[in-house]
Amino acid sequence: MSFFSNFQSDKCPGAISGNPLNGMCEKVCIQAQKIFDACIKQIRLENYALALTDAVPASPTYPLTFISAKSLSSKGEITSLSVDRLSDKPGCARVQVTVDIPVEVLYTDAGGTDGSARSVITVKQDVLLYVPAPSIMPYKVAAEVSAVCAEGTFNESNATFTVNACITIILKVAIDVEILLPSYGYCAIPPAQDYSQEVCAGFFELPLYPQGGNRSK
Repeated sequence: MSFFSNFQSDKCPGAISGNPLNGMCEKVCIQAQKIFDACIKQIRLENYALALTDAVPASPTYPLTFISAKSLSSKGEITSLSVDRLSDKPGCARVQVTVDIPVEVLYTDAGGTDGSARSVITVKQDVLLYVPAPSIMPYKVAAEVSAVCAEGTFNESNATFTVNACITIILKVAIDVEILLPSYGYCAIPPAQDYSQEVCAGFFELPLYPQGGNRSK
C-alpha cells in the first residue's frame, strides 16, 4: 500500500469547526534533508599561507599587492572523515574531519593590473555530534563555510600570500529523506510589482486648473 492510499479518514483534518488547522485537506510527501545535529565553529587563522593557482590574467608581474580574499562557495569539501561512536554517550560520536574552503584572491601586480587567483584554506575539526543509528540510507557529514581575509602579504620566494583569515564552519549530520506533511495546497503566487521611483507622482497629483474659482470685485 502506498502512502497516498494509506489515508483512513474521508474528512479533512481541519474539517472540525473551530479547528485552527482548518483547510488542511491534503497530505504531501516532500523530499528534504533532515538535519540530525549541527554545530558552528568560528576561528581566526593567523599567518596562513595561501598558495595561488589559476591566475587571471596568467603570469602576473611580481610582486603582487594583496587586495582581499573570500570564500567562493558556502559548501566546504569534506576529507579525512572519522566517526567514533562513544559508548558512554549513546547516539553521540567523536567526529574528526578536514574541511577545504575554496577562496578567490584579488590583487594587483607590479604593473598595476588587477588580477585574481584561486586558493584553498584547510581547517581540521574535532567535535562531538549526535549521529543516527545505522540504516539503509546512510547519513552524511556536510560543511557550510564562509571565509574572509582582509589583509595579506606577498611572499615572492614561493608566490604565496600570508593572510589572517576569519573562518566560519557549520558541520551537519544529515540524511536525504521523504517526509509526509499536511498541506494547505499550492502557493498562490502574486503578480510582480515593477519598481518605480514615481518621479512624476507629485506633479500628477496637482489639480488640472487652479482651485478657488473666479473672484468677484
